Amino acid sequence: MSRTYAVTAVAVVVAATVLVGGFGLRISRTTSDFYVASRTVRPRLNAAAISGEYLSAASFLGIAGLVLVHGPDMLWYPVGYTAGYLVLLVFVAAPLRRSGAYTLPDFAEGRLESRQVRRLVSVLVVAAGWLYLVPQLQGAGLTLKILTGAPGRLGDVLVAAVVVIAVAAGGMRSITFVQAFQYWLKLTALLVPAIFLVVAWQGDGRPRVSFDDQFSVFRADHPLYATYGLILATFLGTMGLPHVVVRFYTSPNGRDARRTTVAVLALIGVFYLLPPVYGALGRLYAPDLGRGGDADAAVLLLPERLIGGFGGDLLGALIAGGAFAAFLSTASGLTMAVAGVITQDVLPSRGVRHFRLATVLAMSVPLAGSLLVSRVPVADSVAMAFAVSASSFCPLLVLGIWWRRLTPPGAIAGLLLGGGSAFLAVAITVSGVVSPPGWTHALLAWPAVWSVPVGFLAMILVSLATPRRIPPGTNAAMTRFHLPESLTSGRHR
Repeated sequence: MSRTYAVTAVAVVVAATVLVGGFGLRISRTTSDFYVASRTVRPRLNAAAISGEYLSAASFLGIAGLVLVHGPDMLWYPVGYTAGYLVLLVFVAAPLRRSGAYTLPDFAEGRLESRQVRRLVSVLVVAAGWLYLVPQLQGAGLTLKILTGAPGRLGDVLVAAVVVIAVAAGGMRSITFVQAFQYWLKLTALLVPAIFLVVAWQGDGRPRVSFDDQFSVFRADHPLYATYGLILATFLGTMGLPHVVVRFYTSPNGRDARRTTVAVLALIGVFYLLPPVYGALGRLYAPDLGRGGDADAAVLLLPERLIGGFGGDLLGALIAGGAFAAFLSTASGLTMAVAGVITQDVLPSRGVRHFRLATVLAMSVPLAGSLLVSRVPVADSVAMAFAVSASSFCPLLVLGIWWRRLTPPGAIAGLLLGGGSAFLAVAITVSGVVSPPGWTHALLAWPAVWSVPVGFLAMILVSLATPRRIPPGTNAAMTRFHLPESLTSGRHR
């Protein structure tokens, strides 16, 4: 692939991100603009923005790499990522918007009237956000290294710098436009090359793709358990991802929040038809990447392998731009969510100046982690973040919205036992202390099978044991969650 074209494509995406973010800056005037875009983002724009930030490095590069190496069983990733929004639509979207909160800690404190619960949720939001940010930065480093031969860590630093500038400049109002633009760029960047790649495959006689052999036995160890762990994490983890949840606070009302979710299902469903195509073609034309541990690079290198020449360079440059858009959009949403929590719960003031300082702090830790921690396949890293979210925020949101008897001690117990144990399992897995094969590694690498039930059971049992701790404002909160805004007094806009 031509390095000149690749560098040009990345530079254009970075410049476009800064320019679109600058447009958002021009219309950001208030603190509410920075946090939730003054709750005025309409469904179509919001759906594109949510899809843009949700389709991360794991979606753009990681799914194709996993399909290349491990075969069709890895299609549970896109199925789970998409189905998570169906669960979000049914249980959470509209009530969460009606809560009137700015962040997950706001929701937790408003529902349970407890500063302790708020502080614990804040810690978990920041931890989950950082855990999710690391693979985005590492994926950027890998991409830039493959495309340009630049030092592997340069991409990490470049994405971190652009994201800090975009988020600090205009906050939520700014990155809404950035992420909506980046969704359509990412879809185009995968769709157009895929058409040419399939035509080239047909011209080659339509060779059959075989997955009879696998390059790795990593997933052959307790595969059924791993599949259930993946399904639970992706189905239930979406509703608690901090960068996804915060976008629903930008909707004008609960009805628009539901419409947004339906649109998101359509947008990401279309996108997820494409990565498996790259994985299957990679199995045919780039099997060496799977054997060498570079499967995540298949999407980037296939145009050169199948088409070559000037056309291959142009298509490769388009994919390179889309890949960087994936890193930038997801990292922007995560940084926005983490910075909001740091501003409200760590720094002494909640003004715009402190939000900008929080943006730098929100990016500094994951940047250090991406530079110091060994690289894990991006889809696996993101699945681990989903497991933490599913084990902590999913029980809190579902029970907080639908069960009147939830108490602060119950919420704390569930967050610590469910989310805390999942985070510990992920940390041990990433550190490499426990290696495959064996049940110990399987239980730690896919903890959602046991950590999600632990989170729910702990919240329920401890709440039942502490009935006198039910917050006095529970009935008012439940009414606000479940009645349309037009029927409740004191709307939360």
